[in-house]
Amino acid sequence: MVGGKRTMRSVSYVQRVALEFSGSLFPHALCLGDADNDALNELVVGDISGKLFVYKNDESKPWIVRLCQGMLTCVGVGDVCNKGKNLVVAVSAEGWFHLFDLTPPSKHQDALSYHEVLAADDQKLGFKQHIPANTKVMLINDIDGDGKSELVVGYTDRVVRSFRWEDSTESSEHISGQLVLLKKWLLEGQVDSLSVNPGSDCAPELMVSQPGCGYAVLLCTWKTEYQPPTERRHNSASSREAPVRDVILHQTSGRIHNKNVSTHLIGSIARGSTKECSGSGLFALCTLDGTLKLMEGADKLLWSVQVDHQLFALSKLDVTGNGHEEVVACAWDGQTYIIDHDRTVARFQVDENVSAFCAGLYACKGNCNSPCLVYVSFNQKIYIYWDVQLERMESTNLLKILESNSEYRDLLLQLGVAEDDLSSVRDLIHKTLYFPAELLNSPPEPSCPARSSLSSCHPVTQES
Repeated sequence: MVGGKRTMRSVSYVQRVALEFSGSLFPHALCLGDADNDALNELVVGDISGKLFVYKNDESKPWIVRLCQGMLTCVGVGDVCNKGKNLVVAVSAEGWFHLFDLTPPSKHQDALSYHEVLAADDQKLGFKQHIPANTKVMLINDIDGDGKSELVVGYTDRVVRSFRWEDSTESSEHISGQLVLLKKWLLEGQVDSLSVNPGSDCAPELMVSQPGCGYAVLLCTWKTEYQPPTERRHNSASSREAPVRDVILHQTSGRIHNKNVSTHLIGSIARGSTKECSGSGLFALCTLDGTLKLMEGADKLLWSVQVDHQLFALSKLDVTGNGHEEVVACAWDGQTYIIDHDRTVARFQVDENVSAFCAGLYACKGNCNSPCLVYVSFNQKIYIYWDVQLERMESTNLLKILESNSEYRDLLLQLGVAEDDLSSVRDLIHKTLYFPAELLNSPPEPSCPARSSLSSCHPVTQES
């Protein structure tokens, strides 16, 4: 049941690709991104055995497999080293940070597909470093507004740490450097999501979800605590951890929530094609007890929706191509809700229970990125529903759509039906859509070809 007067409609006309996958994974060991810097997105998956899979296009077998140390809990794609190209990041529960450069050195290398690289001598394309263990979630983004990416890691002990990559002074063609700890925050509740959202001054704010449909803003104060690189070089990523609590807690409403219910958060939700900042950004929250909220800044609630499913994953995706990203929430049973900024709801049902979910752009076919939904079932199967696009989210009136069509008016004239006679127009459309046999059995009139043309009008979105 959805709160308010809005109704839901189902989305079912999408195409699916099934991928070969035989492992098990944590909910955050799944992401979409341009792993090889070819402007086309790939799917990156890490399992509990330490294997990292990269899937490309519509092939069911992985394009590349890498072996990591420990159980992979979170993966990501981004310019974590600030070198102008994306790298693949995988972090294990034991605290092993892995970095891979999958950019092909030549077209010949790019043509090498479906291979599994487990030999130690081929690990020269990667990098490994130990950071504090018990990792849970990860974020690669510019969190302090300096134009460079940082690595933010959330842990199972309610701690969040931020790191910055520092290159080695030695010149090398391979990845050379280390992660250096910037700051450590201690939260009151479990950390389930990390995100960045523009603040009222358009500066990025690091946000972390908190149980009970709450969140916290983590302050980046290391600019005043900055140490020279030569001094930090002798400190490992796990040292120099004074637990400074620069944390601003927020509750999204006065309603009493279960303080133990898990909450997920996603920020920087686009609301148009313009990239100019106009104040606080949009962010969404969802809880395991079925609450969905869209916020603008800390104090403005745009809408709140209550559903009867356990929501465990939250993402954003522009399914209409208008520059406005919709909120996408997934439940354990595969029920997926797509909600726009006006609280119009569309839902999509997967036939299997889901253990992990993400949404984004993926280049499945046609050498172009398209909106897609990615599900991992408890039966160790990965499904990609690609080219998930809707003409519109909001429901509309069929008569209004037809009135804007000049051919529609000509057909009414041929049929002898006045355009302002709404009763006759509705009856004609009803018979055309649902009882075409009655029109076929009618005496031959000039309306026969017209009826055929009318029934071939493009479909419109209707409420169920």
